[in-house]
Amino acid sequence: MSLQHDFGGNVVWVTGAGKGIGYTTAMAFHQAGAKVIGLDLTFGSSDYPFRIQELDIADAAQVKAVCQQLLKETPRLDILINSAGILRMGATDELEVADWQAVININAGGAFNMFQQTMPVFRQQRSGAIVTVASDAAHSPRLGMSAYGASKAALRSLSLTVGLEMAPYGVRCNLVSPGSTDTDMQRSLWTHPDAEQQRIRGFAEQYKLGIPLGKIARPQEISDTILFLASAHASHITLQDIVIDGGSTLGA
Repeated sequence: MSLQHDFGGNVVWVTGAGKGIGYTTAMAFHQAGAKVIGLDLTFGSSDYPFRIQELDIADAAQVKAVCQQLLKETPRLDILINSAGILRMGATDELEVADWQAVININAGGAFNMFQQTMPVFRQQRSGAIVTVASDAAHSPRLGMSAYGASKAALRSLSLTVGLEMAPYGVRCNLVSPGSTDTDMQRSLWTHPDAEQQRIRGFAEQYKLGIPLGKIARPQEISDTILFLASAHASHITLQDIVIDGGSTLGA
């Protein structure tokens, strides 16, 4: 029997809602009855069943203006999902400084900007849930992913600190750390027809283990966990990071 969620009457903000895990999560909340506002730099079309709002989360001034406007319209926020992120690959000494800065500013800085604007609301309400999407790269190093791994590790630490700060107000803060998931970001790394199976087998020369469950994740498998953590079913769960990687980090 599947776990049923009812988020009717809840106001939910989802960053990175244009595609990938963010989109799947926003859709799942919408289907569960929530009033969803999807935030992203760009949206592929206007055909979204939830409200969309273009936002550069790396721009602190823009985040402040948009959040204040949204809260002016609806002075309540029940759930915040930090899902926006980008990937830039390259050996550390070959990575462009601009790429390093972009990854840090969006993956970690964007969540920081959202936290700054939403924490006072959650604190005043003395209720709410925050779920942040990190990565298994925050738990295990990956060749060519120094910027991405560092940004997600910083995001993880930031989110746990926010969780400590908000716990006295009854606000729960958790993370999910997906491994390889079938998204545009993942597929951008696949360069030949056997790429998915190669990822499942692992890359010994890259110190990258295979996936014991024998498959990569689907976005819904990540969003299912996000909805659980945001729901009343997880009412006594906070400061946790659930790694959803089919076992590839061996519990690290």
